[in-house]
Amino acid sequence: MSYLNITEVESAVTSLATAFPGTSELIDLPEPSVEERACHALRIGAAPSGTNDCAVLIGGVHAREWGSCEILIHLVADLLEAYDAGTGLGYGGTTFTADDVRKILRELDLVVFPLVNPDGRRYSQTVEPLWRKNRNPARSGGDPERIGVDINRNYDFLFDFATAFHPTAAPRVSTDPGDIVYQGPEPFSEPETRNVRWLFDTWPRTRWFVDVHSYSEDMLTVWGDDENQSDDGLQNFLNPDFDHLRGLGADVYGEFLAKSDADDSTVLAERFCAAVHGVRGRTYRAMSGYQLYPTSGTSDDYAYSRHIVDRRKGKILGFTVEWGDEAGGFHPPWAEMKRIVRDVDAGLVQFCLAALA
Repeated sequence: MSYLNITEVESAVTSLATAFPGTSELIDLPEPSVEERACHALRIGAAPSGTNDCAVLIGGVHAREWGSCEILIHLVADLLEAYDAGTGLGYGGTTFTADDVRKILRELDLVVFPLVNPDGRRYSQTVEPLWRKNRNPARSGGDPERIGVDINRNYDFLFDFATAFHPTAAPRVSTDPGDIVYQGPEPFSEPETRNVRWLFDTWPRTRWFVDVHSYSEDMLTVWGDDENQSDDGLQNFLNPDFDHLRGLGADVYGEFLAKSDADDSTVLAERFCAAVHGVRGRTYRAMSGYQLYPTSGTSDDYAYSRHIVDRRKGKILGFTVEWGDEAGGFHPPWAEMKRIVRDVDAGLVQFCLAALA
């Protein structure tokens, strides 16, 4: 076996829904990709949809990060098969009991969208292996190198980064279509990001969100625009008084994160990392997105910011997994990728249990 192509990813998702009709359902996403490919997610859970709080997991956002799809598909298959058989799960030195599996399936709505960016993945696997963006040609001017939008810069969080950030902050985002971190013309300009937003809106009891990426062996929490602080609520992304100040560490500005949310996020991230380490000794770091590098328009920050922008929306704790390391790059040899799948799936199972604790 090797990395799945987009047809095989789609087949895996639909096959799981067919094989486990009592504990899974196929979700038709409302918008096809730019190249008109239908997109699907899975909801797994033993209770009727909407009964329990929900965790949304997505992957395959950046086209070149091939293993993210496999991580999520194997996670769903492992949980469904173990629940059906009444068994636990073992990932190297990290194990879970049958009661653990039952708890996740009976007390959680788990919505998994393994391949957000099918067009980009196909192009990466057949033409240009390091392609990152989607395949939207609208602003390319006919230049093939200027095709596409970075989906993970297209969410509605500090989208006007030139105003939000300090002039020297240099966040990893761009208004240039030729840049790999091109944000697009406006928030949610891309069908792929609108599909993720639709999942949040359709499952209003979503309380946790994880976006699976590579690489750097991290479990990232919010925020990505600046260092976190829990003392001054006026220092927040909605306050224009702090425009042109964000993005520099150890200065006058820090992005407000309520202490309870900061503590809960840290616990969940650390439980994830501990479970990963238990598999075969890999050490993932729990830290904020900003500690990796400053960003705006990312999925995890958008997910958490929703309840601040609109108090009618539920609070979602947002996270980003960065699996793998520089040695393996975006396409580790398949033998190593299989080990990474086990690492991260152990972390995600533990994450779900910790969320329900």
